[in-house]
Amino acid sequence: MRNSKLNVMTKTAVLSVIGFLIMFIEVPIPIFPAFLKLDLSDLPALVGAFALGPVPGIIIELLKNILHAIFKGNTAFIGEFANFLVGAVFVGIAGVIYKRKKTRGNAIAALSIGTVVMSIAASILNYFVILPLYETVLHFPIESVVDMGKALNPSIKDLNTFIVFSILPFNLIKGVVVSVVTMAVYKAVSPLIHKEAEKIEAAQNKA
Repeated sequence: MRNSKLNVMTKTAVLSVIGFLIMFIEVPIPIFPAFLKLDLSDLPALVGAFALGPVPGIIIELLKNILHAIFKGNTAFIGEFANFLVGAVFVGIAGVIYKRKKTRGNAIAALSIGTVVMSIAASILNYFVILPLYETVLHFPIESVVDMGKALNPSIKDLNTFIVFSILPFNLIKGVVVSVVTMAVYKAVSPLIHKEAEKIEAAQNKA
């Protein structure tokens, strides 16, 4: 049992570091404001959630953001806090659904539902928590954020429309991209993650 827990902890730590490193690779999407950049750092957490369970997946999200806050944090930890909250919703929902039935079809359903719930959660969190924090702590006016969106999309008139036409679609796109990559990668890396755990379990059964 102790070896099994150590195995999970080790793989959680490794996936957290990988997620942290991937956070440095960001791709801007021209139709969204510059601060909304696409990255695949939720990928290791999703792989961890599918292979190890939803709790390790959420822990991976937490650890990668702690590392990012330590080594690159330049938003008074607000960016990392936001990334963790949104990522934890995505990974937690997808991990819980997949854990019930580990099939390809259910994995697709888990990622799809996770993407939708995550996008809605990101919209609500930005409206009530994240953007107000940026304004209060970093003195970055919400009006300026809205103006950045308005410059790219004339449909954006105020904070409500900014959430609808920027935050929501951005997170939907991000969720779809990360989900597609997860489906492509998980089948290849899953045996590597499970291999050691199976050896430990077999040794315990013999004992």
